[in-house]
Amino acid sequence: MKAIGIVVEYNPFHNGHVYHIEQARISTSADVVIAVMSGNFLQRGEPAFVDKWARTTMALCGGVDLVIELPYVYATAHAPVFAKGAIELLDAIGCDAFCFGSEDGDIKPFEQSISVLQNAGDKYEQIVKEAVERGLSYPKALNEAYLYAVQLSGQNLPVADLTKPNNILGFHYMQAAREISSTMAAATIPRIIAGYHDDADDEQTIASATGIRKSFFDFDTLDSVRHFFPQGTFNALTAWRDDKGSFGNWESFYPLLRFTILREGPQRLAEIADITEGIENLMYRSAKNNNTFEGFMSDVKSKRYTWTRIQRMLTHIYTGFTYELRNQIGAASYLRLLGMTEKGRFYLNKNKKKLKLPLVSKAAAFSNSSLQMDIHASDMYALGIAHNTNAPIIGDDYKRSPIILP
Repeated sequence: MKAIGIVVEYNPFHNGHVYHIEQARISTSADVVIAVMSGNFLQRGEPAFVDKWARTTMALCGGVDLVIELPYVYATAHAPVFAKGAIELLDAIGCDAFCFGSEDGDIKPFEQSISVLQNAGDKYEQIVKEAVERGLSYPKALNEAYLYAVQLSGQNLPVADLTKPNNILGFHYMQAAREISSTMAAATIPRIIAGYHDDADDEQTIASATGIRKSFFDFDTLDSVRHFFPQGTFNALTAWRDDKGSFGNWESFYPLLRFTILREGPQRLAEIADITEGIENLMYRSAKNNNTFEGFMSDVKSKRYTWTRIQRMLTHIYTGFTYELRNQIGAASYLRLLGMTEKGRFYLNKNKKKLKLPLVSKAAAFSNSSLQMDIHASDMYALGIAHNTNAPIIGDDYKRSPIILP
């Protein structure tokens, strides 16, 4: 069975994701689609719209055959670490190829970009470091170093546009695959209709997840975004709303986040992963002065610290993820199975002896510091969701078995 791997968040799963799955399967002649999916906190440093179990159900209904979890330590990291963790897991589960959506929609510019940076050597990393020290954001520093490497190469062949969000991730997937000497082939499909940050257009049936969430929170009804979803997603979101009564976002999580910041104080905040250069003092003052997340962020954001970078810091504050904890966690060390179809189960049964990492179907049966962080993050997410309903389900993730759909 030929397996194609995809890296996803599904926040939430929508019609554009159905297109990605279908095209990934067709373009690589794959029998099985395996998704490595972020858990309850995401790469842009925010709580997921619904939890990983609900999103797993959506994915399986939408055409994915196997869903494995991208651990917290990778899922909430900047692009290179996020990509490396995901690629390591897809390689470990035996994927023949991986496929990502991109603004370029052609794999050749990405291959050329990888070659250009390889030839640039240590100079690339040096430029990134110097640019960050000058006050540039990390994404802008990466792009500055990349443009220098392209100029240095003297080649006129097309290279990927690394100012685009999906291109950036795709580039890092390919870079990670090369770093671990993976035999997986790389493929890409063009992102269609809606860009990553675009607002939802009611005249279309495909919108970005960002636009969908914004539209939902503007109107506070699933009916306003229903036409962007396959039926499986709408059913899962309806069930979530009826059961939980609340969807994940920082505004609703902010009272607990604010409490945590004020309780910990600047000295303990400085121990949290990604907190640097005294920003803990500004965060503490801002939490004192602002009753809303929007107001807090307006006080903290600057040219040096992007909205996304600050949100990652806040995610780590909220979950208590320290530098010490991060240093305890090394390379990807397990495959946490969240769900599968019958076809996915057949794939695992056929290939279980070939897996490069242990397969975890129940967290209670596996001891690992990274997995413990995943479980803790899930409990903290459950508390945030339950803030308005007073009905937290703590410990559920520790006991859950994979979802199995026909």
